[in-house]
Amino acid sequence: MDLMFYAVPALILAVVGFIAYRVVRRWLQLRSAWNSGLTAEGRCLRMYTTTHGGSDDSRVRTVLHHVYEFTARDGRVVRFEEEGGPGTVIEGDFVTVYYKEGQEVVATAHRPSHVKQGAATFGILAFLGVVAVFCVGFMVTYSEFDDFFGDADDGGDTSVVVDDGFTIEP
Repeated sequence: MDLMFYAVPALILAVVGFIAYRVVRRWLQLRSAWNSGLTAEGRCLRMYTTTHGGSDDSRVRTVLHHVYEFTARDGRVVRFEEEGGPGTVIEGDFVTVYYKEGQEVVATAHRPSHVKQGAATFGILAFLGVVAVFCVGFMVTYSEFDDFFGDADDGGDTSVVVDDGFTIEP
């Protein structure tokens, strides 16, 4: 039974760590694309939406996706998909693509917005930090609670030592 009180928070901590990694990685990718100074004219090849939720009176969440294609400075044709973006960009529209060259080209059609992206990243990381602190606090508190009250099934010594040195047997 004790395993559950450690395994579940540990699993939550692992998920929080993975989400934090992905958020920081995306933030660094966007920054590198915006700061590289490289731009190209790209074209929206496809626009579609995905929806989540809507059952049992839950909220429906719709996410807009765009598929872009552009030619990099070295002549490579790069195609990438991106969530979000303006709903006014439709198939066939031309957009400015910000990208960073390398073995794997990092590209975005989002306009540079360092403050907005930094604030969003900080907000998500702060929330994930609160969840992580809660999980660690829960495990530590449970450990102290378990140590204080002990386990009745452990078959250990149940005698109590009084301050004067006398031992009281149950």
